[in-house]
Amino acid sequence: MPGPASLMTEAPRPVSIPDRRRTMKQGIHPEYNETTIVCSCGNRIETKSTSDDIHVEICSVCHPFYTGKQRLVDTAGRVERFKRKYAQKAE
Repeated sequence: MPGPASLMTEAPRPVSIPDRRRTMKQGIHPEYNETTIVCSCGNRIETKSTSDDIHVEICSVCHPFYTGKQRLVDTAGRVERFKRKYAQKAE
């Protein structure tokens, strides 16, 4: 049985990767095109994606976490309807 000194002097063997792992399969990957992300605040971001155009409601320019300002996101008039409902009861 070899001693610890002889184990440390041996060089590690190189690991070979089979050729099938080096190449990507043809015909299964979606197209990766330039696209535009448009926020409801008007901010436009140019990037690459498999989707065409992307529309978002909140981005890093208008998100309260990044701006430090609170902004109410009104979805189908829910905020206004809530304010009208409880403003009448307060009077």
